[in-house]
Amino acid sequence: MAAPAPEGEEKAAAGHPLLRVLRRDKYTHGLRPVQMEALRAMCGALIPSLQPEEEALDGRVDPPCGNKDLERFYLASGADSAVPDEVAELAFTRCVWEGVVLVNVTLWLLCTRLGTLALCGRLCLSGEFPYVRRFADMPVERREEALKGWTRARWLIPVKIAFAIVKIICLNAFYTTVTENSENPCWKAIGYSVPDVEEQRRKHRREASTRRSLDKGVVQTRELDDAALLRSLADKGLAVKPVASRSHSHHTVECDVVIVGSGCGGGVAAAVLASAGHKVVVVEKGQYFTPDDYSSVEGPSMERLYEQGGIFCTTNVTTALYAGTTVGGGSAVNWSASIRTPREVLQEWSRQHGLPVFTGAAYAQAMDAVCARLAVTEACREEGFQNKVVRRGCEALGLPVDAVPRNSSEGHHCGSCFLGCPTGDKRGTDTTWLVDAVRQGAVILAGCKAERFILKSGGVKNGRSKKCVGLVATCVSNNGIPTKLRIEAKVSISACGALMTPPLLRNSGLRNRHVGRNLHLHPVSMAWGYFPDTNQIAGKCYEGGIITSMHRVTDRTIIETPALGPGAFASLVPWESGRDMKERMRRYARTAHAFALVRDRAAGSVDGEGRVHFTPQAATTLRSSARACAARCASWWPPARRRWARTAATGCGCGARACRKRTWRHSWTR
Repeated sequence: MAAPAPEGEEKAAAGHPLLRVLRRDKYTHGLRPVQMEALRAMCGALIPSLQPEEEALDGRVDPPCGNKDLERFYLASGADSAVPDEVAELAFTRCVWEGVVLVNVTLWLLCTRLGTLALCGRLCLSGEFPYVRRFADMPVERREEALKGWTRARWLIPVKIAFAIVKIICLNAFYTTVTENSENPCWKAIGYSVPDVEEQRRKHRREASTRRSLDKGVVQTRELDDAALLRSLADKGLAVKPVASRSHSHHTVECDVVIVGSGCGGGVAAAVLASAGHKVVVVEKGQYFTPDDYSSVEGPSMERLYEQGGIFCTTNVTTALYAGTTVGGGSAVNWSASIRTPREVLQEWSRQHGLPVFTGAAYAQAMDAVCARLAVTEACREEGFQNKVVRRGCEALGLPVDAVPRNSSEGHHCGSCFLGCPTGDKRGTDTTWLVDAVRQGAVILAGCKAERFILKSGGVKNGRSKKCVGLVATCVSNNGIPTKLRIEAKVSISACGALMTPPLLRNSGLRNRHVGRNLHLHPVSMAWGYFPDTNQIAGKCYEGGIITSMHRVTDRTIIETPALGPGAFASLVPWESGRDMKERMRRYARTAHAFALVRDRAAGSVDGEGRVHFTPQAATTLRSSARACAARCASWWPPARRRWARTAATGCGCGARACRKRTWRHSWTR
């Protein structure tokens, strides 16, 4: 997907081509032309083409912007270019089937006059025959009013959910669509630019041997055909048995240990077992990228580095989940915060759950070893704009502020580590534990998806009926031809996280009723505050370390700052009207974001791949974070306090008044 090139576009961003531009050869959503017409009309109402206000064109706006850039921004519409097709593609390929059905039915209704009358009421009426318009034939102003009505109506719950899905994906696609030079026509108007990763790399020069430290052990399966894959595995020291006949559908690979997942759990396990002399194979469905590959371009990077391209919601579409899917897993895209497990949590696990290991010396020593390998430090040479706001706001209220330990150096000032750290200064498993594992002979299969564990019956000791003897995995090359691997191992480990391990165990034939249950997340509620350029805090929201300061409200609630690119921010803020949305986005660069993270007591479940059920026990409040952040800005910009309070009351993904009792929640991988 590529947008028309704006005037005076800059040179292409650095990094791997897959992380610079998102290209789709074709769309597979399967919507009919009449449905696409209704969807295009909905996108055009969400992001309408508008005339800029006079003060904007006269340069009397904050932040200042060029007239042509600002005019292009206001005139741009969500119905333009490939945005509607991208919305359809993501909605029908990334959402749970219930959401797909709701969107499909809603679009079918809007294709007809009777359906439009049922959903839009008198707004679709006309004084001319046939007196009732279809949704696509309504003026954009009336379509916009209809969308507002859906967010307020209590009985249109299915339509509200369908609207929320379209709204989130449409706004995200609109602000992340880039040209071949990795530019978006709207970025200059909202004060955003992709960080200069080449300049950052020049400031953090590293030896050539450390830039691609995993090359010796990584097998990039998508770049190899069947024969080349087998040769590469043999060259890495693995015993390989090719398919002997057509009756066998897979090649056999022998090793001591097979680990599914290369993140925080899999990476450490691989290093420890490889150092003990075992031949280890790590299976990772994501691709392998190095710091030199990271581009900091939001759209393509989210697509390649996150589960379901970052479009991952619970089945009730109330909570968005962000999980890494690349070599290094979540540690490659997290926000650098490296907070030790609080003492009260360790005591709770030990006493209430009968796990004394967490209060013993062994766990403390393990935590020390991890922090030492990641070079965790609490020092920060210079904080970014958002963390300064949180720190000064808390200080103004007399609230304590804690420095957040990070797995990076004290001079690390990168705000795009959630898209992969372009300097390699942040230390995830891809630059630490996996490096240790590869040095000891471990092999990493990148782009290889685990399908099921191999369970063998009979001759098993200790009263167990079955024994795991390996794993079946699938590699799909760039030409689309799949290759099945049967990886036989003495030990098999599932370390693909709380969201992906349950589906893998179920696919393996395990029927334990506890598999997938008791999922615990840390839901967050967002708050935003706009700070004009005239205030005392310099910088932009996407600059500087992501989390360097935090305020602990209670033993179960903390306030921190997130990393939100233009697409993520646009998809999360409340939509009240097309003009209001563009006004908010025009202030994006100087809008400080904060969230209240809660250690919730509710338990969810994972019923299948991409199917997560979770509802927090109680609605998360934004009051404390709004109060702390508003304190600093209110002294020189009184309306800021009102904006914070308003956002706190209506901070959701689908609308304003309709969500005063139900705030939009997210679970973040920090």
